Amino acid sequence: MEFNNVFSDMAEADFATIISSQENCLAFLATIKWQEGYFCKKCGHDNFCRGTFPYSRRCTRCKYNESATAFTPFHACHIPLPDAFRIAREICCKPKVSTWELKRKTNIRQMTCWKLKQKIMNSHLKD
Repeated sequence: MEFNNVFSDMAEADFATIISSQENCLAFLATIKWQEGYFCKKCGHDNFCRGTFPYSRRCTRCKYNESATAFTPFHACHIPLPDAFRIAREICCKPKVSTWELKRKTNIRQMTCWKLKQKIMNSHLKD
């Protein structure tokens, strides 16, 4: 699934449910991330168990722990995921939205909005 379609094609009520909590965001992200199955980034093994973080997966061979946000635009995101998802939806629906407009709408620093926009626009999930 194309990343920009994940948010832009979603009904407003569904999106509101997802962004209602950090946990819902992580659950949604894990579902999208591993929809085609899990493969360990370190050893390529496809068997996993529950990881040490919420919605993370741990390789049963090499014990590598991968969070739901790892290798996504939300990796190392310093703002709450519901806020990051709001910004991502805005960017996916209006790719030419300015980061200053995002700042005004979300009350998050313009540079933070710019960095997240760059991650989303350059994301491998987008293609």
